[in-house]
Amino acid sequence: MAHSESSSGSESPAPVVNGDKSRRSKSKNNNNNNGKKRSREGDPKDAASDADANGAHPLGERRSSVSKPARDFRDKPEPPPKKKKRKTPAPAAPAPAVKETPTAEEAAEQSTRSPSPVIDFDGLSRPSVGTRKRVDEDDEQKQARLERMKGAVRTLLECVGEDPDREGLLATPDRYAKAMLYFTKGYQENVRDIVNGAIFQEGHNEMVIVKDIEVFSMCEHHLVPFTGKMHIGYIPSNAVIGISKLPRIAEMFARRLQVQERLTKEVANAVMEVLKPQGVAVVMESSHLCMVMRGVHKTTSTTITSCVLGCFERKEKTRNEFLSLIGVNR
Repeated sequence: MAHSESSSGSESPAPVVNGDKSRRSKSKNNNNNNGKKRSREGDPKDAASDADANGAHPLGERRSSVSKPARDFRDKPEPPPKKKKRKTPAPAAPAPAVKETPTAEEAAEQSTRSPSPVIDFDGLSRPSVGTRKRVDEDDEQKQARLERMKGAVRTLLECVGEDPDREGLLATPDRYAKAMLYFTKGYQENVRDIVNGAIFQEGHNEMVIVKDIEVFSMCEHHLVPFTGKMHIGYIPSNAVIGISKLPRIAEMFARRLQVQERLTKEVANAVMEVLKPQGVAVVMESSHLCMVMRGVHKTTSTTITSCVLGCFERKEKTRNEFLSLIGVNR
C-alpha cells in the first residue's frame, strides 16, 4: 500500500516520546533550583531565615562574650537594677547655745585682732611680751630702752677686743642702737594703719602685679642683713587696693627679725586678709649676707621663695601666668 505525501512537500514533525518529556522537566527543575540557591547565597535575608531554621545566630548579631570583655555595645549585658538605699532619719539638731554678751575688753579685742594667726591688727605679728611693751611705752621708757641698748653695744665692742673709748667708737653705741631700732621698726606698725582705707570697689577681676619691690631685712639667726626683690600679685574680687600699699606691707614685715620663708608667707597672708581677693601670689628672691660674709661664702647664690593662695594655688595656668609676667618662669 502506497503512502500519500503532502502537496507542500515538507516533512511532518517527529512524534514526542514520553521519556523525552521527563528529561526536559528534570533539567528545568534543576535550573530553577540552582537559581534559587544562587539568590539565597546573595540575599542576607534568606541567609538569616535559613540560619534561624537551623538554630544558628543570624548575620549582624554578635554572641555575648564570657571570657573576654565586650567590644561592642550590643555585647554588653544590661546593668543590674540599683538597690534602693534606706533613708535613715536625720538626728535631731542640738539646741542652739545661748551666746553670752562679751565684756567691753573682749569686744575691743575682737575688733582689733585678726582671725589670721599671722596678722594682728593691734600692731604686732607673732605678739610677745617684749614687742607689746615696745608698742605701748612712753618717752621715758623709750629713752631707758635706748640706754640699755647702748650699754649692750659697748659691751660687745669690749668683748671683741676693741676700745669703746677711742675716738672712732665713742658714738658707735648710740648710732648702732638707733639703727637697730630703725631696722626693726616694723614691730611698731600695723596693717590697718598702713592700708588706711585705700580699698576701692572697681569691679576689676584681672591680675594685678607690683614687681621688683626692694626689700631689706635682718636675718634673725645672725643679725646680718639679707636683701632682694619681692613680687606681689593678686586677682581682685571687684575690690582693688592702692598699689603703693603693697610695697608698704612688704616693708612692714621686712623691718623685723625675719627668715625669708616666713616673710614671704606673712606678706601673702596680709594681702589675702585685708583685700579678700580671689587669690594672692608672692615671690621673693634675695641674697643673704650670712652666706656671703661667713659660712659657705657663696657670693652669687640667690634664694627664691614663694607663697600662693586661693586661685593661684588651685589653677596651674594662673600661677604660670604670674610667674611668666614677673620673669621667673623663663
